[in-house]
Amino acid sequence: MQEPLLKSRLPIAAAPMAGGPTTTALALAVAEAGGFPFLAGGYKTPEALGMEIKQLQASGHPFGVNLFVPTDPTVDEGAFRSYARELQPDAGRYGLTLDPRPVQDEDFWDQKVALLLQDPVPVISLTFALPEPAVIAALQRAGSRILASVTTAGEAQQAEAAGVDGLVVQGPSAGGHSATFAPERRIDPISTEDLVRTVRAGTRLPIIASGGIDGPEALRGLLDAGAEAAAVGTLLLLADEAGTSPTHRTALADTAYTETVLTRAFTGRPARALRNGFIDRHEQHALNAYPAVHHLTRALRQAAGKAGDSGTLHLWAGTGWRSASGGPAAGILGWLADEQPRPPAAGLPGT
Repeated sequence: MQEPLLKSRLPIAAAPMAGGPTTTALALAVAEAGGFPFLAGGYKTPEALGMEIKQLQASGHPFGVNLFVPTDPTVDEGAFRSYARELQPDAGRYGLTLDPRPVQDEDFWDQKVALLLQDPVPVISLTFALPEPAVIAALQRAGSRILASVTTAGEAQQAEAAGVDGLVVQGPSAGGHSATFAPERRIDPISTEDLVRTVRAGTRLPIIASGGIDGPEALRGLLDAGAEAAAVGTLLLLADEAGTSPTHRTALADTAYTETVLTRAFTGRPARALRNGFIDRHEQHALNAYPAVHHLTRALRQAAGKAGDSGTLHLWAGTGWRSASGGPAAGILGWLADEQPRPPAAGLPGT
């Protein structure tokens, strides 16, 4: 019998949510409730990530770390300058001037790999691409099990060939960035259950499923489809321990927001968010240019968040966002696992 990928009482993982929502407090709460937490390594310095790893190690609970694998997209500099000009009126409202020169970076990839080789963690998940098989093998020799985030059966086959230990199968209904290896492609709708079945048919690797999980029935459906566990993100955005910004929290509970859409407008890579004015104004001209567009809009998005401007902020959310509840993470996981009643609906901050 194959050893489970995640050593936790419940078949539930806390998906890594970079940019603030995933905190060490959330990770610890999930672990103590019987789930398997992932720390979000994206956008952090190696020093900051190392401190979070130490905190989780001190708890004695198993956990994972997620890394963004760098890609090197070709950026059309003329189109990039044009997009910067288009966004400038939004930025000007906050006294900002956008830099029309594309900025690329590798999110401290080499340093983070070195950190995890020196100080291994039980599980590492990889998102956006696959590194060289030698890197995967080195991390495995250090003591980590390696998961690749995939969005198609073809990507799953590539990941298996690269030598990973398991797959995070992400459906297009997931909130935040798509893990697709080909961000320029059209992402067609498919249920996460059907995607898991398709991937399951072509691989022997264990599967963690993510995307569109809005309650216990969805969790059961993914397990029945062949996943050994499910990773939830959006359902934890309103948890007490999450680092979700007040502006984002308010929008998630605001009935004025009625749908989520996939957009490249904020970062240059497809990501699912609550549809807002920024998407309506700019999606038509959005570029496939991550992380250059991420850097272009970063200060604008930070200013919008501080100002409570949800019409300009990236409001990452999956299709199940209406089921998100406030309260302790333990209550949310208990409800998902059918072990306790659903937590009360989240109120707006300050209520």
